Amino acid sequence: MPHHILGLHHVTATAGDAQADLDFCLETLGLRLVKKTVNFDNHGVYHFYYGTEHGAPGTIWTTFPYKGRGVRVGQKGAGQVVATAFSVPAGSLDFWQARLAATGVATQRDASRFGDDVLRFDDPSGLWFELIAGADDPRAPWTGKDIDAAHAIRGLHSVTMTVRALGPTRELMTDLLGYAVTAEAGNRMRLTAGGAAPGHIIDILEEPAAAPAVNGLGTVHHVAMAIATPGEQLALREDLLARGVSVTEVRDRSYFQSIYFRVPGGVLFEVATIQPGFTVDEDLATLGQALKLPSWEEHLRPAIEAGLEPIVYR
Repeated sequence: MPHHILGLHHVTATAGDAQADLDFCLETLGLRLVKKTVNFDNHGVYHFYYGTEHGAPGTIWTTFPYKGRGVRVGQKGAGQVVATAFSVPAGSLDFWQARLAATGVATQRDASRFGDDVLRFDDPSGLWFELIAGADDPRAPWTGKDIDAAHAIRGLHSVTMTVRALGPTRELMTDLLGYAVTAEAGNRMRLTAGGAAPGHIIDILEEPAAAPAVNGLGTVHHVAMAIATPGEQLALREDLLARGVSVTEVRDRSYFQSIYFRVPGGVLFEVATIQPGFTVDEDLATLGQALKLPSWEEHLRPAIEAGLEPIVYR
């Protein structure tokens, strides 16, 4: 029986320079920094969470800026999320094209994808981004910068992942995770869960000759889907194990609980709970201002802070 995935939760990437990442996401894209913490598996590296006002699931883009930490530049390819798309209002792509051009970012307008217009560009780390304009996203944007509501990002639209053989990944996603195939065009298949609006979409590109992906700077590390409760998460974990899928134990990420596994095509999936959310340790008005550490690492704060590069932001 399929489990009830609610949609996307977040996307996490390995970025380059921390300051450049902050500047691009906050100043150019107009996202909100909803949490400044560290990689729980490597305390010398920041973990930035960007989103809309509350950092609601389905709006969250997160980065590990690893420049200077001995991590090679990655290679996009089979077994990886290769592009992350944000949702913007219909008719706003001219605004975004001009805004990005003003900061020296090259863009490319693509032909309509399943009825929506697409603007492609790279971030400073070489990550592939898209803005997809449509009229079916009612989510309130963050307008704390100089971008008004008529143009601002609503949250994640979708991710695109590449696999060499579509069938096994599609089977696991539809049979176990509750995804449905809702559109196809060429070698692109669209699957949705918890609805078909932006924030609920995963596109799969089938490319049998694609080179294998290599994790590193400028690549997406994993995509996370949202599930309602810890009980549902545990039930999904048991079903994954019963199918012979290697899955982690439940991991406490402070703002949600997570499990991780790879689909047959090699892409790393995370399934994360909704609660407790980003206001568990900060007020809504001051999200992202202070360096937050998990409670079990608080005693290491002086050493952790000393190992992090200084950053500035408004």
